[in-house]
Amino acid sequence: MYALARSSAKALVLLVFLAVSPAWRRLGELVPDGRLLVPFAVVGCGAAVAAGALLTVVRPVRQAVTGLLRCALADLRAVHRRPCRVLALWGGAVALPLVQAGALACVGASLGLGLPWQQVVLAQLAAGTAVGAVPAPGGLAVDAALVWTLVAFGASVAVATATVIGYRVLVDGVPLVPGAVVLSALIRARVV
Repeated sequence: MYALARSSAKALVLLVFLAVSPAWRRLGELVPDGRLLVPFAVVGCGAAVAAGALLTVVRPVRQAVTGLLRCALADLRAVHRRPCRVLALWGGAVALPLVQAGALACVGASLGLGLPWQQVVLAQLAAGTAVGAVPAPGGLAVDAALVWTLVAFGASVAVATATVIGYRVLVDGVPLVPGAVVLSALIRARVV
């Protein structure tokens, strides 16, 4: 449920940011030309038709998907009955991309990225939302799309790459240190 809320909230934050920001005009440079869009559309439509046929024809798959949807809707109803849980779910889902985009903007500013913070935030939201549909190991596709988007907005390749690496170290690497210290203390105390 959180994965659905997170992706929905990130797309909503991106749309709101696009509505209030003049940086949306630069997104046209990121869209591939028409000859690449046709194969992507054909593959996407083919995958949708194949999934629909699979659900229609294969009964065990249809039963599994139906059971999964029933369970998900029951969980959704249970969470949305309590306002504190709704606030925690949707508030966290909206705040997380904003905090991550702010961290990327700060790292970019400290490394001399040369882009205004609005473009850096837009790049992070657009890259994360666009690549969210692509299954890639360890978020590697998100980082590559983020570097590509920053370069498309006018940053140099070296500084954009350094910014994304610094952002990943700050957001993913640094929080591991307190966790390792706490785990070490718990092991020494024989709690774990």
